[in-house]
Amino acid sequence: MNHLTLNRPSPGLANLGVYDPPWLHAANDALWAAIRARLAARGRRDVPAGLERARALRAIWHDPALLVGQTCGYPLMTELGEAVTVIGAPVYGLPGCEGARHCSFIVVREDAPFERLEDLRGCRVAMNGPDSNTGMNLLRHAIAPLAREGRFFGAVLTSGGHLLSLESVQGGATDVAAIDCVTFGLAARHRPDLVAGLRVLARTAAGPTLPFITCGGARPEEAEELRQAINEALARAQDDPLLAGLALTRVEPADPADYEVLLRYEADAVAMGYPALA
Repeated sequence: MNHLTLNRPSPGLANLGVYDPPWLHAANDALWAAIRARLAARGRRDVPAGLERARALRAIWHDPALLVGQTCGYPLMTELGEAVTVIGAPVYGLPGCEGARHCSFIVVREDAPFERLEDLRGCRVAMNGPDSNTGMNLLRHAIAPLAREGRFFGAVLTSGGHLLSLESVQGGATDVAAIDCVTFGLAARHRPDLVAGLRVLARTAAGPTLPFITCGGARPEEAEELRQAINEALARAQDDPLLAGLALTRVEPADPADYEVLLRYEADAVAMGYPALA
């Protein structure tokens, strides 16, 4: 097979950092090794030996050397534009996921008195970041009908990550957080201590899963080649406990239009007078 190539610096850049905490490094390294082998078999010369973990995700997303990465759907629509090309949407075998769609779990402490979203009025909320779909946008959409004059929570803490938001709620620094159901499911599977003492109060609306991406300007044929390589690597998961631990079953075709629903969720919240989590 003739391999496809862009004017990408060689070697390219690979990162699976959205779901790549230290306790999943070995699993993601195994996945990348399997993907790399399949791309190399196709004659690709721009395939890096390992995953890039030293740089910030945002810098990786904008790097023209990006071969394979994963981003959040919200910055895909609000920031990245033509800087990236969508490879596809992943399918996870975890609670809260249905096909290539997922939601956020709104979590509180097990002993908290809250029974419905309305009970959270005036509470302290942790969000991983203002550019997050699962930690901010989906939660804003869920809370917007309950807000009064643009406010609902008593305080908003930016934690810097979903796992840090879990820690914040566990430790009592905040009362509630919206956690990507994939992050929650992976933590429950591999690090149950990270979700111990917490319960799911509610689920948000669903949206497409976090897309795999390559650099901007990639042709559809190249995105298809990369998607095929990932899916061929994932076909090994049933025979490889490391890969199976990622709960990633396949990557389906997708494009930016599939993620426009996230902007509609934003617009709905704005129309209800709740433009920001507050």
